[in-house]
Amino acid sequence: MDVFEAIRTRRTHKAYGAEPVDRATLTELLELARWAPNHHVTEPWRFRVLGPQALQRLKQAAGPEAAAKLDRAPTLIVASALRNRDDPITDEEDFAAAVIASYLILLGAHARGLAGYWRTPAVLRTPEGRAALGVGDGERVLGLLHLGPPRQEQRAPDRAPVEDYATFLD
Repeated sequence: MDVFEAIRTRRTHKAYGAEPVDRATLTELLELARWAPNHHVTEPWRFRVLGPQALQRLKQAAGPEAAAKLDRAPTLIVASALRNRDDPITDEEDFAAAVIASYLILLGAHARGLAGYWRTPAVLRTPEGRAALGVGDGERVLGLLHLGPPRQEQRAPDRAPVEDYATFLD
């Protein structure tokens, strides 16, 4: 699959098979993050692959109503970015780089035939949720990447044409 096809055919999935993503594939996907563009090569992204105990801690922090959504995919990765409180410009650039790194993981997963979903559950914005995963004050949580085998095909929503969002300046 070439990069153009991967970008155009990647979809958000909410239904997964039960088989977790194996560690070798996860390592391969996480390695893709290294190639995200980042100013001064700060490599600010951090990823936590949740095992059974970490998932239980997060579910407990989320509460029973929200915990069910954490069982959608067999593999969950918390994406975050290191904060640079001394330099707001670097902090903003690092945030953008970590978002790109996260998307590279989703694109790589798609290229490997896996389904993916980027969520921003409320529990990751709470002190209890952050503590459950060891996310300190020096990190900004970006979201939760759900990965696993797809259970169904996803249809592409209509997208705006280039003319709606791009301007060619003289």
